[in-house]
Amino acid sequence: MAWFEREFIAVPESRKHQLLYKWPDVSIRRFSRVAVNADEIALFVKSGQVVAAMGPGRHRLDGDQLPGLGAVIDSLTGANYYRAELYFVSTREMPGVKFGGRLADIADPVSEQVVTLRVFGEFSLAVRDPGDLITSLTGTADLSEPDAVRSWCANLLMKSMKGAVTQGISRGDWPLLGLSGALEPIESAVLSRTNLALYEYGLRIPRMGNFDITLTPEDSERIKRLAKDRTYIRLTGDFGRYAAGELALGAGQGMARGGEGFLSTAMGFGALGAARTPWSSPAATAGAPHDSPAIPAAQSLCADCHCANPADARYCHQCGAPLAGPRHCADCGAELAATARYCIGCGAPVSSA
Repeated sequence: MAWFEREFIAVPESRKHQLLYKWPDVSIRRFSRVAVNADEIALFVKSGQVVAAMGPGRHRLDGDQLPGLGAVIDSLTGANYYRAELYFVSTREMPGVKFGGRLADIADPVSEQVVTLRVFGEFSLAVRDPGDLITSLTGTADLSEPDAVRSWCANLLMKSMKGAVTQGISRGDWPLLGLSGALEPIESAVLSRTNLALYEYGLRIPRMGNFDITLTPEDSERIKRLAKDRTYIRLTGDFGRYAAGELALGAGQGMARGGEGFLSTAMGFGALGAARTPWSSPAATAGAPHDSPAIPAAQSLCADCHCANPADARYCHQCGAPLAGPRHCADCGAELAATARYCIGCGAPVSSA
C-alpha cells in the first residue's frame, strides 16, 4: 500500500481547498506519477531553492524530462529516489478569509474625544508567485499548517489598516462618524499598503469582502451625544438656554416616571427660573415683601449689546465685549447695580456719570 501511495502523487480531496499543500514524504520514488490539477502548480524544493516545477497535467518523474531533478537524486538508493520537498500551490483565488479585532485608539478631530475603533470582515487571498511564496515563507510560517499563511496575511492586513485608517481620520479625510460611507477609499488604501508588504512573499490580496469599522458602544453613544449638544448650542446661540431646555426636558420625563417627578420638576423649573433671571441672589430677596419685586444682585450692563452680566464679569457672556468695572456708592462705598439710582446701603442718590 505504501508503494502504491508513492507511485501516484496528488493533492487529497480533503486538501484541495488549501492555498498550499506539502507532500508528506521527502523521498519520492523515481518514475512516480504526479497529477497536477488545472488550478495548481507543483514545485520541488531543496535547501530552500526551487529545483523543478510542473504545471497542470500528469507527469512522470524522470530526470530526463525534468532536468532539475538530477540535482536531488538520491545516490544511496541506486538513483531510484529523489530527496526533495514537493509542494502543490493553488493558483486560484481563495475567498472568505476572516480577520478582525481592535484597531486603534484615536482622537476625533471634531469632538477631540479619544475613542476605540474595531474592524471585522473578510478578504480573498491569491498567490502571485509560487516560488517566492515557498522560498520566502520557509522558516517564517509553518507551510504544512493550512491556516498559518492565512493567519499571517490577516495580521499584515490588520497592521496596514491601523496605519491607513488612523492617518486618514487624523488628516480629516474620513469622518469618525460615518466611516461606512468611506469603505471604498479605505479598502483601496489598505490593499495598496498590504500588497506592497506581501509582494516579496509571492502573495497578494485581490479584494476585501464585507467589512465594517465601528466604535465601541460606549464611545459611539458619547460621540453622538456630543454632536447633538454641539448642534443645539449652535442653533440656540447660548449654552445657558440650551442647558435650561435640557433640564426642563428632564423634568418632564421625571414627571412621566412618577417616582422622581417632584425632584426633577423642581430642578427643571429652578433651572428655567435661573435662565430667565440669571445671577439673582437669594440674599437680595430674603427681606423683600412678597408683593414687591425682588432686588437683583449687582450686575454689569454690556455697553455693546446691553446684556446683564455678573458684577465680577470682565467680558460679556453674550457678545464677548470687555466690561467696565463695578460701581460703588460715593458716600458709603457699597457696590451698586448697573441700573441703581439709589444706594442700597445708605439710600444716597447715585450719580448717573
